[in-house]
Amino acid sequence: MDIPDLVRVTTVPPSDLLLGYSDGSWRKFACAPYLDRGVFSRLKDSTLFAQAHVAHGTVCWPGALDIAPETLFLRSAQVVTQEA
Repeated sequence: MDIPDLVRVTTVPPSDLLLGYSDGSWRKFACAPYLDRGVFSRLKDSTLFAQAHVAHGTVCWPGALDIAPETLFLRSAQVVTQEA
């Protein structure tokens, strides 16, 4: 499976990500299941969570936090919207 490049991320409080891909598709990723796991618990801080950005082909946060691009794509649901 070819995964398109991630080009945009928007946070959706309290813990979802809206992901925009190079092919024009949008996907919604729920971070809640990860927030009780190790370093990801830091993302319970809404100020930190809101600092999500795209870098190195994936979503990253300050403090060297990121989620693998394959995880983001494969564990997200496609949404119809073209606007974030």
